[in-house]
Amino acid sequence: MKRIAIVGCGGAGKSTLSRKIGEILTIEVIHLDRLNWQPGWVETPREELRNKQEQLVKKDRWIFDGNYGATMDVRLEAADTIVFLDMPRLTCFYRVIKRRIINHKKTRVDMGEGCPEKLDPEFLRYVWNFNKARRPQLLKRLEKFEREKQVIILKTKKDVELFIELVYQQKMMQDEICTSSSKQ
Repeated sequence: MKRIAIVGCGGAGKSTLSRKIGEILTIEVIHLDRLNWQPGWVETPREELRNKQEQLVKKDRWIFDGNYGATMDVRLEAADTIVFLDMPRLTCFYRVIKRRIINHKKTRVDMGEGCPEKLDPEFLRYVWNFNKARRPQLLKRLEKFEREKQVIILKTKKDVELFIELVYQQKMMQDEICTSSSKQ
């Protein structure tokens, strides 16, 4: 796992998982919201966003956090591991409302500078309808990568916790092997 794309509905936990995995593996985390949103909630033009991602995926190691369907192909093609946080609708909906309350008048670390937390009806509809409107296409998109990449689908908070533990254990084993072989 050197090039990881994490996708899922708003509120699924993409940014949190990205940060945790990034810390364990010491890999740079690239939050798409940070790339996309300029101060005052000004959106980066789609071609510019695509170009930025095309440059960033050339790096040896990265974790991309976010969907952005129009540019998702850039990340999925370049990734060696794709993680889909396939969380229940109510979990995601609850989390985006909680996030809005907790971050009132603040800009989240995974969001563009000068973009204080907000919650609009359009985004709430997106989250509410994600599993019906977007999930089937996303699963179909991921199917084509199952033979050539590691595709991981996590459906519960417990799945996410177990995945983090597995990544941690693998990292510890890898470090131990590297330490042992350098002593020889």
